[in-house]
Amino acid sequence: MELKSVVVKKSQVFLLLAVFLILYILPLGARDLMVPDETRYAEIPREMIANGDWVVPHLDGVRYFEKPVLGYWVHAASLLIFGENNFAVRLPSAIAVGLSAWLIYTLAGWASRDEDGDHNSVPVLAALIFLTCFEIFGVGNTAVLDSLFSFFVTASITAFYFATEAPQGTAREKQWLLLAGTACGLAFLTKGFLAFALPVMVLSPYLVWQRRHRDLWRMGWLPLFMAILVVLPWSILIYLREPDYWPFFFWNEHIRRFMTDGAQHKESFWFFFMAAPGMFMPWTFLVPAGVAGLWEPLKNQGSKGRRLVRLSICWLVLPFLFFSVSHGKLLTYILPCFPAFAILMGIGLSHALKQDGIKLFQWGIAGNGVLFTLILLAFTCVQIFGFQGFHPYSHPWKALMAANGIIFVILFCFWAFKNQLNMKKVLWFGLSPLFLFFIAHFIMPDQTITEKAPGRLLERCHQLIEPDTVVISDEDTLRAACWFLKRSDVFVLVNGGELDYGLAYPDADGRLLHLDSFSALIDRNRGKTLLVARQKSVKRWKNQLPNPVFQESSGPDGYVVWRF
Repeated sequence: MELKSVVVKKSQVFLLLAVFLILYILPLGARDLMVPDETRYAEIPREMIANGDWVVPHLDGVRYFEKPVLGYWVHAASLLIFGENNFAVRLPSAIAVGLSAWLIYTLAGWASRDEDGDHNSVPVLAALIFLTCFEIFGVGNTAVLDSLFSFFVTASITAFYFATEAPQGTAREKQWLLLAGTACGLAFLTKGFLAFALPVMVLSPYLVWQRRHRDLWRMGWLPLFMAILVVLPWSILIYLREPDYWPFFFWNEHIRRFMTDGAQHKESFWFFFMAAPGMFMPWTFLVPAGVAGLWEPLKNQGSKGRRLVRLSICWLVLPFLFFSVSHGKLLTYILPCFPAFAILMGIGLSHALKQDGIKLFQWGIAGNGVLFTLILLAFTCVQIFGFQGFHPYSHPWKALMAANGIIFVILFCFWAFKNQLNMKKVLWFGLSPLFLFFIAHFIMPDQTITEKAPGRLLERCHQLIEPDTVVISDEDTLRAACWFLKRSDVFVLVNGGELDYGLAYPDADGRLLHLDSFSALIDRNRGKTLLVARQKSVKRWKNQLPNPVFQESSGPDGYVVWRF
């Protein structure tokens, strides 16, 4: 099987690149790091670089076993290349989104090619849909491991699909299978055993649907073997260094997190169904048109498009149901479903606009425009009159920018509705959130900055830190304190949170303080003890804490720095 480049208008490809650069690269360093996730995935790689230990992850100098190591390696490489800054911390997530969009472009381009070698704009449309989904944008501009994990899962499924398209038993088929296994192994080293579960739950039903039951084993053993080869070196090293890593990681991050009654982030079965319309915006209103357009490729016996649609249905539906059944849920969990959604919508909308789906498409555009008009009215009322004393912005220019971003969406929906050329109609609609997404970094609501971004406060107080200063933090603020103060010896007050397991080791003895031991530590280090914590924490402890000689605050709902 030979993969040929897709012939589309160069202007459309340049448009995709421009969208990616504008949304995912240029503004990465504009806003402060948010707690807890971004500061966590900044601090663990920083400590890897500082202590030279590239096998065992540490947070605040304490063992941290909640994830494998590859995500930290990638972030550490970014820090080494670009320095310890916001841009470098977020860049791996953005690059992973760009690479995922390229895989979607490649998949859709291969399957949408006509038998005579002609091509269409389905790959551009699919990639654009992916890049402009609200969930993809939000996660792709945030320093978490989900975008990287989703990219590797997408790469594994893509490579396996191309193996199914290659002649059976050929060297090319084996090469694609080896590549699928490599990507699967890298996904495992990013987030664990889900890397095996997701491709299996997608590809096995797909092969059965294609009546290729025998290929389940014939094609399955080679990528599995390759994935094990990729995973094995670090897996052995971590076992030799920390024998209890695997029992903790398997039970805590897989069984307890997803299946037990004590699962983290426990939600109902319907959680993702209720959240999906918001996550798939602005394309949610166009789903009926996309579904209507899928009937044509599904009826086309033996076509590449039909096979890719079948694969994408398995890819979208089965992981979505799997995560819905699991007890623990976060919005980022269903990120691996978005490539399939983008491919299905790209193919479906392309066919719908050529047939009778134009009315559904128009209704979808109109619905999106009406929704954002209502959002604009609601935002204006809340900003001007307030809601129970709440105003999103204290600076008028931020409110004006936010309103302009919403107006931008409405105008582009209007132009898409009025345009007579199908591809331009889709492009106008796809570009509608461009300005809103770009300015989102600069117009974070005041409450969000106060509650989630302690960096400016910590940087203002950095001059209080000497080499012998004792730094103490509550669990919520710990990661930020370590990152901004460049310390990996911060004491934790009252509750260890996600560090509980690491703090139980003998070499971490004394790092978790209770209020009485906190007072004793202050007495031994008068004039050089610093407490960094949330306001809500110190309010609970205030009557049991000594009076500080210096205090700085980021606001009543934010953070404090106290010196004793």
